[in-house]
Amino acid sequence: MPAGPWLNWTRMAEEGVTEDAFLGGLVKVFQPQKGFRAGTDSVLLSAALDPAMTGDAAEFGCGAGGALLPAAYRLKGMNFTGYERDIRLAGLARLGVEANGFGERMSIELQDIGALPRAMENRFHLCFSNPPFFRGGSISAPGEGKQDAYMETVPLKDWIGQMLHVLKPRGRFVMIHRASELARILALIEHRTGQIEVMPVRSYPGADAKRVIVRARKGLRSGAMRLLDGINIYKEKGGERTELLEAIARSDAGLDWG
Repeated sequence: MPAGPWLNWTRMAEEGVTEDAFLGGLVKVFQPQKGFRAGTDSVLLSAALDPAMTGDAAEFGCGAGGALLPAAYRLKGMNFTGYERDIRLAGLARLGVEANGFGERMSIELQDIGALPRAMENRFHLCFSNPPFFRGGSISAPGEGKQDAYMETVPLKDWIGQMLHVLKPRGRFVMIHRASELARILALIEHRTGQIEVMPVRSYPGADAKRVIVRARKGLRSGAMRLLDGINIYKEKGGERTELLEAIARSDAGLDWG
């Protein structure tokens, strides 16, 4: 990776960067002090991946590495490529790669997902993503440093199409998104994937799901979708995190798709 365009650590520190402990300190992630910072969605996305997988994996829109770096720790048999359009976040992700010793099996590419080369077809065994959630005009303008993380710059249809494009036949698709967009996601993947599984994510027991994690396999025959019971973030409204979320946030524990 050429050093020229990447921000060095001194400049990043001057502009306000924090070193954060993920997975209970097993992984270091460097993030902007202001602007978008990886949270529960990133933690859940990395926990949704199967640690037994091997081969090549890609994350679309990896940001500073809040999901990518924990994923590399959990999936030790895979090589990873993170794609990010923001040069500062990509530089922070690269710093995380070096700090965690993942350089032999991880690279960060400065890349707009909407302009991926066609030659990347059928390249990866796994592609996962926490894409920007909102279409233009649907919410008030996000705060400084959060625009690309929250607002679609590539339509969801094209984002999902690119994910499926780069996957090998039978490759695994994994996405976390707003529950209100589930119908749109299923409509976009149902004719190109099989073994579709949906895990709802609720804030607390009895609440409506705010997020869904969707898994599928490219090119398999379409069949019945599995709708899992789902998980809760908190034990009760305004309460403590559940034991599952504590384990996921503070260790290399993953989600159970069984």
